[in-house]
Amino acid sequence: MTRIPLLLSAGEASGDMYAARLAQALRQRLDVDIFGMGGEAMRAAGVEVIADYHEVSVVGITEILGHLPSLLRAMRKLLTAAKERRPRLAILTDFPGFHLRLARKMLPLGTRNVYYICPQFWAWRPWRANLVRRRFVEALCIFPFEEEFFRERGVSTKFIGHPLVGVVRPSLSRAEFTAKHRLAPESSVVALLPGSRWAEIARHLPLMLEACRLLEQSTPRQNSFVLAVAPGIDKERLKALFPTGESPLLVEGETYDVLASADAALVCSGTATVEAALLDTPMVVVYRVAPLTARLAKPLVRTKFFAMVNLIAGRAVVPELIQERFTAANAAAELRRVLEPSVTLEVRRGLAEVRARLGPAGAVDRAADAIALLLG
Repeated sequence: MTRIPLLLSAGEASGDMYAARLAQALRQRLDVDIFGMGGEAMRAAGVEVIADYHEVSVVGITEILGHLPSLLRAMRKLLTAAKERRPRLAILTDFPGFHLRLARKMLPLGTRNVYYICPQFWAWRPWRANLVRRRFVEALCIFPFEEEFFRERGVSTKFIGHPLVGVVRPSLSRAEFTAKHRLAPESSVVALLPGSRWAEIARHLPLMLEACRLLEQSTPRQNSFVLAVAPGIDKERLKALFPTGESPLLVEGETYDVLASADAALVCSGTATVEAALLDTPMVVVYRVAPLTARLAKPLVRTKFFAMVNLIAGRAVVPELIQERFTAANAAAELRRVLEPSVTLEVRRGLAEVRARLGPAGAVDRAADAIALLLG
């Protein structure tokens, strides 16, 4: 019997992780031949990676301009492969600027599109949900409030829950982690997660490191700063951003252990904030884009909050420092406050609310079942 061809695409690190787990779940149900765009996780899951997401991963309106050749090259690679293989479905993971265009180009090939991990159109540019209605046969949502948003706009939608629920767990206890990395057991562990894209890291990390220096100067407690290195990021290139003198401990491949062992975290807004919430880690959420991008995007934003944790809770569970509010002094002050026992307890109550709203474990299996149903 001929294997079913499927196109599976992800445009950044978290999407690569989600898509890899979906590929594994689909293989358990169907005899499929999966190809598309992704990275290390999708390759490890047996997906034939036609285009690497590292070439196209970019955030921001003005930042996209410098990546246009890479984006167009990746689009051509995927379309060439799709014309040869004629996939039954194109399963597209978030990354809307690229995937909405790819979905339009797949329709003349007779390929139906499925959105796995819907874009956050409820937060900004909500009218783009109309494009999902016209170009996708199904939208699989990971947050409960998304289902109503998309259905009101005529999109066939299923809420599957968050793929990280039931998956995010540490492999080491705090005592084991601090002993492994020779951290003082009595110190406050502060985790630094500056992002998964190099542009994010270059903007965020210098401010994070300065915030750590200010925190050290202003508190009598001993602190241990640990930087969780994102997959595919060169440690030596990271070190070039460090000021002279002491630097944080760099840890690769142990993000969940870093977060679970931390008393507080400075976290780049995105998937890492959900991971921190699932691990009950008090956090300060930060983010910056290029000034022109911020000015262009401001009229398009439709939400009160920026941090995913606060959006899910519907209130300010954790402090968020976005754009000009993200300064080293503000970050140090918020970290100092979050590390106070009474505030830590209050934040953790809020994180418990967030976890309760993320749905039960098994989201990837529910997504695979929905896709198998579409394939008949």
